[in-house]
Amino acid sequence: MLNIPSLQGSVSPEEWQLRCDLAACYRLVALYGWSDLVFTHISAKLPESVSGPGEHHFLINPYGLMFDEITASSLIKVDMQCNKLHESPFPVNPAGFVIHSAVHEARPEAGCVLHTHTRAGVAVSAQKGGVLPISQQSTFVLGSLAYHEYEGVAFRDEEKPRLQADLGDANFLMLRNHGLLTVGKTIADAFLSMYTFENTCRIQIDAQAGGELTQVNPQIVSGVAQAMRVQTGGLGGAFAWPALLRKVQRDLPGYDS
Repeated sequence: MLNIPSLQGSVSPEEWQLRCDLAACYRLVALYGWSDLVFTHISAKLPESVSGPGEHHFLINPYGLMFDEITASSLIKVDMQCNKLHESPFPVNPAGFVIHSAVHEARPEAGCVLHTHTRAGVAVSAQKGGVLPISQQSTFVLGSLAYHEYEGVAFRDEEKPRLQADLGDANFLMLRNHGLLTVGKTIADAFLSMYTFENTCRIQIDAQAGGELTQVNPQIVSGVAQAMRVQTGGLGGAFAWPALLRKVQRDLPGYDS
């Protein structure tokens, strides 16, 4: 419907594959009900083999498109200041990139940063106790979880150092009174982490409506990293990603155009 010309022949095969994976991720977020109209973002870092030695370039959504409309060719390439690096009829949202640029700057190994404003995620982020160890899903999150206090709408660069310090080397970040964020080496890793984070919050809200809670033994939480490696055969998000691509191709085809 948007008649977006394909970029497949205009970018490297490596960039095109990243574009397809990121567009699929946006559509999966829509399919699972985690989107917030046209708001929030998922950013993917281009490797130096594409962006150039010492350069930091990223792909991000065209601002104003619903997540289920996003295609590989509509994604916009930006630098660390969110300046567009190629022609596009769509705008970008520099204010929305503040959190993402802060994370990418502090964590150069991060290939993808995924941020949501889901109902369950915001609900738990507003709870004083945060994520509680009451489900198997929560143990995966608690093994690498950090918190960042709410400072208003995140569009000020002055907030970046505090957010970076709070994140540290964690892969799950709960933005108090705001939402959820995951950091992954790949798009698949960030998506699988968000799937776990979101379900952790949904389970917690449901469980709190049903009476006294039973908490998981802290020793189990401390050994969860090894358990996760076993469950995915050491592949992380890559284990589930092919099946997720088949799902998005069935339910929302056209992402790879």
